[in-house]
Amino acid sequence: VQLQASGGGLVQAGGSLRLSCVASGSISEIYAMGWFRQAPGKERELVASTRFGGTTVYADSVRGRFTLSRVNADNTLHLQMNSLEPGDTAVYYCNAGALRDLNYHDYWGQGTLVTVSS
Repeated sequence: VQLQASGGGLVQAGGSLRLSCVASGSISEIYAMGWFRQAPGKERELVASTRFGGTTVYADSVRGRFTLSRVNADNTLHLQMNSLEPGDTAVYYCNAGALRDLNYHDYWGQGTLVTVSS
């Protein structure tokens, strides 16, 4: 599974950005996808994730501002980020969980930088 992320950039507080992640390769093995982020000096944390055919979860810090959506036709996961705050500044990583031969595998896309200015 390969993941290609895009959509980061610089935005003022209160603005919006949309991140996109396109999955390719053994996509039939994927059972969940999501976004994580890592701010300077901090650990990587979950932003939002969705289990295919199941639930979507959001970090408390982004619930109500960020929306995760999946487009099956083109194997794309979007993260719509509204009302951005300086605290949202981080490198955002797309993640996919896959099941192959009864083993779980984690896949990561390259990070995309989101910078929110105050």
